[in-house]
Amino acid sequence: MSLNLAEKAQTAAELQANQRLTGRTPDALAADLGFTTAYLDDLLHLRPAIDPADVWLLRDHLEREVLTHGGTPVPYTVLTEPARVAATTWFNLRRLP
Repeated sequence: MSLNLAEKAQTAAELQANQRLTGRTPDALAADLGFTTAYLDDLLHLRPAIDPADVWLLRDHLEREVLTHGGTPVPYTVLTEPARVAATTWFNLRRLP
């Protein structure tokens, strides 16, 4: 599953919006996921050399954090549940407990 430039920009904007909605620091979010803050930033901007499975992990974590704190997440228009089904055929997707 490869995203075009418009899809990458849209997904990055949605990830960043949800990151802001969590109210948590990048350091805290990175620690939750076992990432460095630099790698978290790479994921939030969909930079080259990231693991697509980590993008899905981040997506799910941000959504859960927003919901846990009583917010309403920004919907994902590219990383949808039907897209997850397709992505599982290409990537080793995992979920946090």
